[in-house]
Amino acid sequence: MKRPTIADIARRAGVTKSTVSFALNGRPGVSDATRTRILEIAKEMGWQPSRTARALSGGHAGVLGLVVDRPARTLGIEPYFMQLISGIESELSSRDIALLLQVTEDKGAQQATYRRWWAERRVDGVFVVDLAVDDERTKVLAELGMPAIVVGGPQGIGDLPGLWNDECAPVRSVMEYLVALGHRRIARVAGLPGLWHSVMREEVFQEAARELGVTPSGGTTDYTGDAGARMTRRLLASSAPPTAIMYDNDVMAVAGLGVAAEMGIRVPDRLSIVAWDDSMLCRLVHPPLTAVGLDIAGYGAEVARRLADLATGRPVESECHATAVLSPRGSTGPAR
Repeated sequence: MKRPTIADIARRAGVTKSTVSFALNGRPGVSDATRTRILEIAKEMGWQPSRTARALSGGHAGVLGLVVDRPARTLGIEPYFMQLISGIESELSSRDIALLLQVTEDKGAQQATYRRWWAERRVDGVFVVDLAVDDERTKVLAELGMPAIVVGGPQGIGDLPGLWNDECAPVRSVMEYLVALGHRRIARVAGLPGLWHSVMREEVFQEAARELGVTPSGGTTDYTGDAGARMTRRLLASSAPPTAIMYDNDVMAVAGLGVAAEMGIRVPDRLSIVAWDDSMLCRLVHPPLTAVGLDIAGYGAEVARRLADLATGRPVESECHATAVLSPRGSTGPAR
């Protein structure tokens, strides 16, 4: 069935389209009886205002946008993004605001999407994720005057407001915990290189290693289980393998646990593993994974609240949202 229009309502009510428009938009010039009859007919027909038409007439589109330049196949298995989006959606749905999600291949394509959306009035604002060092998106959005909030920070957010989680304290907490267990060869399997949160974690990891007398190792990946598994094999096959490995997400940590089993390395007897994000994956494997985590869905909801406020002209401040907490489980133990 085709979507009902103002013209359909006008024919059913026996009035002009302008009369229907006045009635639906609460404008004067229509009697109370006529307005009531038109509203009842619109409800019966299931009429809903067009977001696009509303935006083009100077109102709000009722849509917020999220552009991600990670491969689409990785988003479906990435617990962090799924929880973040679920939190965003829970908040937006309560406000009758839609989320427009698009996957692109690079930051340049993201910028083109922002420009097109803003020119077409498709969205009222956007979420900026995966903030990179020397990221041009913040400048483009500031120049466009497009409401935007960075899901990250504080470094690199430019003139945009940001909401971030403490990336430094949890790394130090993990390092101190592992050293207390006797580990002196610790590796970090990181995510995409060049992202601000990854850079900050690596700086603290190297600094803590120097201070605590740890021999560090590791490398960067694309956050996928395959890449995490390859990096784990390389580390464990080296002449001086680590006795503990910390991973930048849960998917890679689970993959690393599988590689350890494949190579006959018992966890935690010979290898301790620490995950990041602490999704349900960490509690579904054996042994359950020690992990750093926080309420990511709650974080997404708070980011959504702030962007919705920003899109309606309310001021929004930049600040730290929370610090992740280390939850020790069966995947960590004393070093041998």
